[in-house]
Amino acid sequence: MTTAGEVHRQIIELYPQVLATGRMDEALALIDPDVIDHRGGAAGDHHGLGAWREKWELMRSGETGFHDLSVTVERNVSDDEVSSNVYLSRGTHTASGRRYEVRGLDMIRVRDGRIVEHWAVMDAVARRHQLGLDA
Repeated sequence: MTTAGEVHRQIIELYPQVLATGRMDEALALIDPDVIDHRGGAAGDHHGLGAWREKWELMRSGETGFHDLSVTVERNVSDDEVSSNVYLSRGTHTASGRRYEVRGLDMIRVRDGRIVEHWAVMDAVARRHQLGLDA
């Protein structure tokens, strides 16, 4: 049986490949076709594997305004079904060339070796401040 922590580690390890090359098949194999991605904010919940693929494609496209994205897990707590990471996210704002580094938290729920639910919170206020985008 694959634990939630193992799935979480695998998806984090594949993340740079997905963003750098667009090769998603191996990473998408870890995601249930009926996944619910609780993105919060105005985006709300997104349902299904197609929505997850679109999220990654958008991140790769540059439309989000960032490149050189990376994630470093600082702490993981997990059991067989649920895994949570405190992570450090880094990237470069494409328009200004300014870098950011902020902490976030994400959690997944796994069933049969695949992610069925995902929650994520990142300090967007700190990121905006570091990029000089404050009002």
